[in-house]
Amino acid sequence: MHSDMTQAIRLLLADDHELIRAGLRSLISGFADVDVVGEARNGHETLVFVDRFSPDIVLLDILMPGMNGLEVLRRIKKEFPSVCVIMLSMNSAEEYVLQAMRSGASGYLVKSDSPKELELAIRAVARKDTYLSAAVSKHVIAGYLSTQAETEKPTGSSYDRLTPRQREVLQLIAEGQSTKQIAATLGLSGKTIESHRTLLMRQLNIHDIASLVRYALNRGLVTAE
Repeated sequence: MHSDMTQAIRLLLADDHELIRAGLRSLISGFADVDVVGEARNGHETLVFVDRFSPDIVLLDILMPGMNGLEVLRRIKKEFPSVCVIMLSMNSAEEYVLQAMRSGASGYLVKSDSPKELELAIRAVARKDTYLSAAVSKHVIAGYLSTQAETEKPTGSSYDRLTPRQREVLQLIAEGQSTKQIAATLGLSGKTIESHRTLLMRQLNIHDIASLVRYALNRGLVTAE
């Protein structure tokens, strides 16, 4: 819904829950000058749709199957740097917010936020401002600003040094997929998947699958559902 005089904000919704997408679409249809140009159900589809629909903003769920929102965010910022991303999460914990902001998110909302907050976030990010919702506490912002300089140093966590493909394999392992299933999902050979797994375990200094799953849970890549 938009006027002829104003260039509408093009928005892509990315969430693996159909009801949440439908609710967001319905809500956003009431915002003047904002158009929902597409809905993505997972990380891979999100990247395809960013390329296809050229949105100004992606409203991106942080926890999605196959490729989590943080990994999708990193890839969007690398491949489509002009596209802004607002992360949508159940969790306002500092670690989640900091990871998102360091990876290039322009905004961060929690799913308990009000519809008004969503509209404020979309408009702020469309102006190229950063928006953190009220549920994201002030110490998170302070913590982000004080550590920003450190994150620009070449040294990062072991996870940050993994390749995008290794991070993808890590998430799929943590979701309980076998080597054969991961190979089919990613269109690679089983031998290649084994190679990625060996290298990522070596880089993380983790030596069994159970510990790898615990690591992924602690990083927030998967939930313990």
